[in-house]
Amino acid sequence: MRSEVNESYRGIAQELNEMSKRSSHQNRTKGFTLIELVTVIVILGILSAVALPVYLDYQKDAKVAACKGILGGVRAAIANYYAYSATATGGGTLKYPALSDLTKVGVVMTDTLGDNPFDKDATKNNVVAGATKGVVVGGSGGWAYRAATGQFWANTNTAGIAENGF
Repeated sequence: MRSEVNESYRGIAQELNEMSKRSSHQNRTKGFTLIELVTVIVILGILSAVALPVYLDYQKDAKVAACKGILGGVRAAIANYYAYSATATGGGTLKYPALSDLTKVGVVMTDTLGDNPFDKDATKNNVVAGATKGVVVGGSGGWAYRAATGQFWANTNTAGIAENGF
């Protein structure tokens, strides 16, 4: 009788031991611990703190590149117009395009002028008559053009960039 009781206790003990192993294994696979979650959140916070300033620099660099690209294209078109004006078919007299010619599609540019990426008003590609290269005229933004010399510049001045000097 005693051996039967011992055998019974041994069976119950083994069963409890297996249940304990199963339940502790199940508890471990249900989710993440608090320390694991906090670690992930801290790592994501550090990454975002490093990535955000880098992204803002890329955004500024992209605007600078776009502005310089548009200025280069328009200045090349003005130079082509100036050179063409000296030919017999262009009139035979060297001249820069008038402000109205610069803004008219098909005369100097084959398409409309690109937007000034630093302009903050509703019309980003307007062109105003400028007197001195690099000086912002009024508050209209866009571009400035001096027909007497063929100079073309951004009519905006962002702090730290000074795109009106490009």
